[in-house]
Amino acid sequence: MTISEKIFSKAAGKTVKAGEFVLANIDKAMTHDITGPLAVEGFYEIMKDKEEKKVWDPSKIVIVFDHQVPADSLNAAKNHTMLRKFAKEQNILNYDVYEGVCHQVMPEKGHVKPGDLVVGSDSHTCAYGSLGAFSTGVGSTDMAAVFASGKLWFKVPETIRFEVNGKLPKNVYSKDLILHLIGDVGAEGARYKAAEYAGSTVADMPISERMTVSNMAIEMGGKAGIIEADKVTEEYLKERIPDYEFDPYWKSDEGAVYSDFREYDVSDLAPQVACPHNVDNVKPVTEVEGTKLDQIFVGSCTNGRFEDIEVVAKMMGDEPVAKDVRLLIIPASRTEYMKVLRAGYIEQFMEAGAIVEAPCCGPCMGGSFGLLGDGEIGLATSNRNFKGREGSPESFVYLSSPATAAASALTGEITDPRKI
Repeated sequence: MTISEKIFSKAAGKTVKAGEFVLANIDKAMTHDITGPLAVEGFYEIMKDKEEKKVWDPSKIVIVFDHQVPADSLNAAKNHTMLRKFAKEQNILNYDVYEGVCHQVMPEKGHVKPGDLVVGSDSHTCAYGSLGAFSTGVGSTDMAAVFASGKLWFKVPETIRFEVNGKLPKNVYSKDLILHLIGDVGAEGARYKAAEYAGSTVADMPISERMTVSNMAIEMGGKAGIIEADKVTEEYLKERIPDYEFDPYWKSDEGAVYSDFREYDVSDLAPQVACPHNVDNVKPVTEVEGTKLDQIFVGSCTNGRFEDIEVVAKMMGDEPVAKDVRLLIIPASRTEYMKVLRAGYIEQFMEAGAIVEAPCCGPCMGGSFGLLGDGEIGLATSNRNFKGREGSPESFVYLSSPATAAASALTGEITDPRKI
């Protein structure tokens, strides 16, 4: 069996295979301030004829405020008020407005374990596959059904295995790897399939880099982006879940059936850049070098961890941000922000002329602040560059690793980090 088949077998209470439809028990459900209000409305609609309108298990629901925080409009404030009221009514203790981006907070706070089936009303919920869980995004109405019943229908997905070997070259990171894979298979190449990442390259990655790879499975159409649990996973979880006991079961068996098996050697991989306006429009950095930039955004659930921001700090050193370029840095959570603060990097960035913001999604989904104007060009370490994604539909967004973002911040144009 594949990891995904094992997880759905546990969730369905019977042995299942890819292609079967199952009613599965959910281990954790996450919603946030954008998609949460519709899920709450749907929940009350489902429960309208019941005397007691209670969620199935408040301890298994997490509500994170991250997309528009602090509230940047009266509508946002109204949504926040509604969700706080719902959390208190339902005795949902796992809710907050100050911890950071949902996809960082969920693993960081110990809400995800290998073998779990996790759903979130956000497409990048697949990030938690970095811990050996099957995690996937669902719509707000599906989330309403989960709130009410704790169950959801699924078609058990087939699996594409990405076997990646070789040591990544200097200044080439997991973001470059996942952009390369997306460029190779295309935006729909893994549609409704589990993308399973394996091989020596992936095994050598810390959880921070695995999160980046799993996070962007959706950009190739994947239902999930999953990496088998190993000693790296075990160490990460032991720091966050005191009674956690590692179970070696959560990996694909030898002889598991895959819909596709793809092999890569990344020993000579160059830094990659996704060009406007699609994530699979990927080119080596050498083909887009010299593109003038107006703004650089380092952050998001894809690359907003301490390790990502440290790459930027070390590459920039004491050099200033290039003239006429805005460098916006947003750590992905309060925990990550405090690491950056204690390392002295916030002072370094402010001295360099950058802007450092409190943990949130920022410009990633075109909300709150840091938006691009008509004709402006941005480079971001986030996960999507669709037309209008980070501001004006007349703007242009390129995606890269934090290293490429740092190199570009020094020059004011897209720059190969191997040259710095």
